[in-house]
Amino acid sequence: MQFLKSSIGRKVLMAITGFSMFLFAITHLLGNSSIFGWLPGGINAYAHHLHSMPSPVIWGFRLVLLVFVCIHIWFGIQLTIENRAGGSQQYAVKAFQKVTFASDNMIWTGLLILAFILYHLAHFTFQVVSPETAALSNLDVSGNPNVMGMVVAAFQNIGITLVYAIAMVAIFLHLYHGIQSFFQTMGWNNDRTISAISGSGKLIAFAIFIGYLAIPLTILVRILK
Repeated sequence: MQFLKSSIGRKVLMAITGFSMFLFAITHLLGNSSIFGWLPGGINAYAHHLHSMPSPVIWGFRLVLLVFVCIHIWFGIQLTIENRAGGSQQYAVKAFQKVTFASDNMIWTGLLILAFILYHLAHFTFQVVSPETAALSNLDVSGNPNVMGMVVAAFQNIGITLVYAIAMVAIFLHLYHGIQSFFQTMGWNNDRTISAISGSGKLIAFAIFIGYLAIPLTILVRILK
C-alpha cells in the first residue's frame, strides 16, 4: 500500500492502465474498421463474433477494463490536484518533456473522453440515444445483428458525427502526450530516445485519430453507404 501512497507508484499504475486502454483502442479500431469490408461479412460478422463469445469472458473483460478506467481516472485526478497544489513528488527520471497544450490539459481531455465513453455506450450498446436508429439493428440476411445499418443511419446525422469528431480530437490530444508520458514514467526515456519516442507517439496518436474519424466522416459524406 505504501507504493500507492507515493506519486511515483500512482503514476506507474496510471501508465500501466493507460497502456492497457491504448491497446484496447487499437483493437477496437481494427474491429470497427471491418465496416470498410476487409473482413468477410463486414462489421456485422465482427459484431456477431464478439457476441457469440461466452458471457463470462465478455463480462470479465468488461469488468477488468472498467477497473482500469476507474484506477486511471482516480489517480489522474489525485495527481493533477497534487501537482497544481505543488505538493507532488518528482519523477524518478529527468523530465524531458516540454509543457504543451496536450500535456497541460490531460485532465480535461480525460474527462471529455469519459463523457464520450458513457455517450457511446448509451448510443450503440444500450441504444437509448437515437432509438430510431436502434431499430435498424435487426437481423440482416445472414441472421446477424445489422450493426452496419445502425451505424450508417446514426452517422448520417451531422450532430452525432460532430460529437464523435470532438471526442476523437480529445483522444488524439490525450494520446499525443500519454504515449510519451508512458515511457517517461516507466523510466525508458532519455536524451537519445526522446525525439524518436515523441515523434512515434505523435504519429501513432494521429493514425488512431484518422482511423476512428474516417468511419463517421465517410458515412456523413455518403462515401460509405
